[in-house]
Amino acid sequence: MSENQNLLAEQRRALILDEVRRRGGVRVNELTRRLGVSDMTVRRDLDALARQGVLEKVHGGAVPVVEASTHEPGFEAKSGLELSAKEDIARVAADLVAPGAAIALSGGTTTYALAQRLLDVADLTVVTNSVRVADVFHAAQRSSGPRPGAATVVLTGGVRTPSDSLVGPVADQAIATLHFDVLFLGVHGIAPEAGLSTPNLAEAETNRRLVQSARRVVVVADHTKWGTVGLSSFASLAQVDTLVTDAGMGPEARAEIGEHLRLVVAGEADPPGGADI
Repeated sequence: MSENQNLLAEQRRALILDEVRRRGGVRVNELTRRLGVSDMTVRRDLDALARQGVLEKVHGGAVPVVEASTHEPGFEAKSGLELSAKEDIARVAADLVAPGAAIALSGGTTTYALAQRLLDVADLTVVTNSVRVADVFHAAQRSSGPRPGAATVVLTGGVRTPSDSLVGPVADQAIATLHFDVLFLGVHGIAPEAGLSTPNLAEAETNRRLVQSARRVVVVADHTKWGTVGLSSFASLAQVDTLVTDAGMGPEARAEIGEHLRLVVAGEADPPGGADI
């Protein structure tokens, strides 16, 4: 990490988290020296990261949080994390959607944020296995009434997960008969060797079907998802066309991701509207 007193708090914390995950732990005095900030600033950053549940404070420093690979937080638990990052990602991802496209949105809090950005894109066909995503479009139609260009929304059936996604054989069969211009995919974790993963075995199979039915795959994931590995992998990085993430993604992670797929960092290299579809 390079020393820079002018780093924004979010950037500084991303660098700290990247270092913790890469090295398996760091000490406060090391971080103060490398970041060129005070002990108090570093401790505040560690407190903030610990509250997010992405690292654990120990005497004199911090270590990574090791969660069970089967742990699956509910939608409400995840919805309060990395809010600004998710909004930034949703804004950039929405610019990739052209009017009239057939798209799929998987479950997740980032795709939920994206759905709210797509309400004014005309003539979309939206396939989703997310109850929350479908509710965004249905609520908009209820409040404004029928309007020209409103999205056509197809909600798959299936068994509901803690993150309010519908998975299982019913969802899988419905998705297998469809073809999307682009899939916007939220993930539990993304890593070089494990690829895209989830703690839910049934969700992994449903996500495989989504990936197989899409002409293009765009992963929407904030920087905290990098390096996280769930119980079941459902796609390799080679199957992903684009990752849209936030500015908190560390430089080493960016370089590694860039070896496998196109990386779009919200706020830094926003693509022109509809460029990919």
